[in-house]
Amino acid sequence: MDALSGGAGGLWGWSEFCRRRRLDSSGKRSKRPNSGSSDSVEVRSDSGYRFPLKQALTAGFLTLTGDTIAQISAGWKKRQALMQSSCVSGVSGSDEGELWNIFLEHDWIRALRMASYGFLLYGPGSYAWYQYLDHCLPKPTVGNVMLKVVLNQVVLGPSVIAVIFAWNNLWLGKLSELGTKYQKDALPTLLFGFRFWIPVSVLNF
Repeated sequence: MDALSGGAGGLWGWSEFCRRRRLDSSGKRSKRPNSGSSDSVEVRSDSGYRFPLKQALTAGFLTLTGDTIAQISAGWKKRQALMQSSCVSGVSGSDEGELWNIFLEHDWIRALRMASYGFLLYGPGSYAWYQYLDHCLPKPTVGNVMLKVVLNQVVLGPSVIAVIFAWNNLWLGKLSELGTKYQKDALPTLLFGFRFWIPVSVLNF
């Protein structure tokens, strides 16, 4: 779950990462002892920025998988409804054939768009967010856990919805419709997500 969430120092938490790469008095980077316990594979740049590659890859894979499951589920329900109406007129089809048709109609561009969101935005951003929460609330007390859960829902949740709506509308060429999208779908999406993310956040923290 750490791969899907994050913490923020500075805008995305990168200032904390940059701070760790201190310069010594001779102008060379000081050597940090190897902690031996790193849960991320990071790609460093000369500026000190570390891209959390493992978290980004995990988020990209999960968003790709989640969108694929959502498309297949929606396609299956649609075809089942069509088959029920077709059975009335004596037309039927095999489940294997229906699954193949759903696969052929799969919107891979949409799935890849979601994967790019997970890899480029959600993975690194949420990783930074969780690092920030752990820095501010390090002790695993009941109070801290509950506060993290609340912050996750009132800060991370709306932020994720705002970014993903903007990301999709950008790639669909519908940025002019973004305001209407927020007004229509943002709150229902957030409230629906509470049913899943609140218990998941409790378990995660």
